Amino acid sequence: MNFLRHSPRMRSDSMSSSASQSSRTSQRSKVVLRQRLTHLLTCVEDMSSDDEAGEEVSRTLDEAFHLCGGYVPTDAFRLHMVTWNVATAEPPEDVASLMQLDVQPPTDIYVIGLQEVNATPVRFISDLLVEDSWSHVFMETLAPRGFVKVTSVRMQGLLLLVFAKQMHLPFIRNIQTTYTRTGIFGYWGNKGGVSVRFSFYGHMVCFLNCHLAAHMNYALQRVDEIEHILEKQDFDITDTPHVRDHKVVFWFGDLNFRIADHGLHFLRSSINSERLNLLWSKDQLTMMKKNEPFLQEFEEGPLNFKPTYKFNRNSDTYDTSGKKRKPAWTDRILWRIKPKTLPSEDDDDKASISTVDETEEYPLLVIQDKYTCDMSYGVSDHKPVIATFSLELKKCYDTPQVHVSPLGVWCADHDALLTYTVQEDFMSSTWDWIGLYKVGFKSASDYETFVWVREEELPEINEVIQISMDKDEIPLLAGQFVLGYYSTNMQSIIGFSANFQILESKRAVMEGLVPENINGLK
Repeated sequence: MNFLRHSPRMRSDSMSSSASQSSRTSQRSKVVLRQRLTHLLTCVEDMSSDDEAGEEVSRTLDEAFHLCGGYVPTDAFRLHMVTWNVATAEPPEDVASLMQLDVQPPTDIYVIGLQEVNATPVRFISDLLVEDSWSHVFMETLAPRGFVKVTSVRMQGLLLLVFAKQMHLPFIRNIQTTYTRTGIFGYWGNKGGVSVRFSFYGHMVCFLNCHLAAHMNYALQRVDEIEHILEKQDFDITDTPHVRDHKVVFWFGDLNFRIADHGLHFLRSSINSERLNLLWSKDQLTMMKKNEPFLQEFEEGPLNFKPTYKFNRNSDTYDTSGKKRKPAWTDRILWRIKPKTLPSEDDDDKASISTVDETEEYPLLVIQDKYTCDMSYGVSDHKPVIATFSLELKKCYDTPQVHVSPLGVWCADHDALLTYTVQEDFMSSTWDWIGLYKVGFKSASDYETFVWVREEELPEINEVIQISMDKDEIPLLAGQFVLGYYSTNMQSIIGFSANFQILESKRAVMEGLVPENINGLK
């Protein structure tokens, strides 16, 4: 029996302190090692003695081999993260500087966590029907640069967005999202956490955007809330059912930890004189980490930027209202590498890459390159915080699961043909579809048209399957397009064609979409 299949757009998308210290020591060793390797590669040509150069390179590579369990990761990817409490404000017109679009090396993945997005009942319902204004401005900014929205998850005012370069989409698999409420005894979603997890070239990563309890006196409650979120959130993935099962976890958001004990005058004086180090020891999150083993597993870069809360809107001046809130580093970005099995006494001096077992075939190294805030944005009483990372890893796979290809000339004057081939086994479905996308598309649902995959039976590996697309569904105007295979079970595009040209149709002229004569030529 065949059931009616609707448009895809209609479907719902739906520890210990010793291990932590070992992780930090090993991480620092590998950062230094990477710097030495980089220096050698750039300077070796200028060295006068080939023997001298060869010996130093050999020594450094031997050390790298030992540190990395026998393997130096071969691929590096740039991750750009933003957390921002937007205080119900509308987005600014330009977020280019926040995205650092022209940075080198170029970014591969953007992860944006927002808190206090306008979630009044009317606004929230309208955002369910159409893209919310914040998602829209980020998509409009990133799509022309070749970034596609991978997924998003929202819980009232909490919003988490993930974008990736189109080339990476077939290797971002098993995408799942979830959320946990902690506001008003766990029944209200104004506070809590939203998560996205996926496999990136075979490495399991999770991003957790949180908004925790406010006010100075609730530091212990904030710790209880994040512990509850980490324990409660689960995923329908056998290998990584919980947040902390992932190889890498990024925890960020408006964590609301304040600076304790110091008075307002001392705080502002230390900030204005750029003596931020005087405040670090009284940062509540730093203090709580000393007593909470699960917090010690998370790493954070130095707080070498001004506290990001609380400002007068549209200014760089801290709160001058009657409340005169004390400045604080409420907005944070931390990360955690899954600890290896706790070392025995005999293994204490052994180093391993990213605390993964030394026999790990596919190691992953996380290095923070930048941790700062952007003072140029004033729509909120918080300043956005930015962190960039290098993810150095060995790919577990680099072949798309499906290959798609257009056949012949594509034009709306006649039906078009395409083929697809399953190159690796996956849980395919007759509900999978192939979308026709204009180059520069924003998300998987931003297609011009689509066609269902073969209905009768599931494909065999390497079987070439040909299907047609009705001419009435093909765009009339010329342009650059790409075909993408969308897996319903994996909730992602798992294979692309190369970019190809669709020719302008005669119907476009007949319907007046283009002039019949251009500069005197038909």
